[in-house]
Amino acid sequence: MKYLIVGLGNPGIEYENTRHNVGFRVLDKVAGELAATFELDRAAFVSYAKYKGRSLVLIKPITFMNLSGKAVNYWMQKEGVSIENVLVITDDLALPFGKLRMKGSGSDGGHNGLKDIQATLGTNAYSRLRFGVGSNFPKGRQSDYVLGKWEKEEELALPERLLTANSFVLSFCTAGLQLTMTTWNGK
Repeated sequence: MKYLIVGLGNPGIEYENTRHNVGFRVLDKVAGELAATFELDRAAFVSYAKYKGRSLVLIKPITFMNLSGKAVNYWMQKEGVSIENVLVITDDLALPFGKLRMKGSGSDGGHNGLKDIQATLGTNAYSRLRFGVGSNFPKGRQSDYVLGKWEKEEELALPERLLTANSFVLSFCTAGLQLTMTTWNGK
């Protein structure tokens, strides 16, 4: 079976350690755990990995967050991955820092990357792993917050949360969506 795992973020060094790029960080962790490396290919940095008989295609779109759907659609078609085997990893302001929540579908929640994926694919019925970044920002400063760097305490806690996110991803590819949600949501 083949899976497309999409980490959302923005390309460029200026976005590297921002909250909005946590999807990229999760994929870096997954690739590291599976001894896989990323190479630039059409619309994304791409890595191929094997895990327990599954083929994983990891992508970090370089289309910028607001145009993520283009890369997701291209790689789904190129690799022949069905929507049931797509997992999108994104930052989420509605969850406290480090809280992880997997869902099988849902609204975009105001997230421009998810909004573009939904518009491009014509459905919101794809799995997503939401990584809480908190909402500790003054009214009207949401953009500055998600594009801002992690606080020192957050940066120190990030490795453990990335390891848990890695477990979510690998469970999704082996145990499936429902069992992964039952086992891992809330951890």
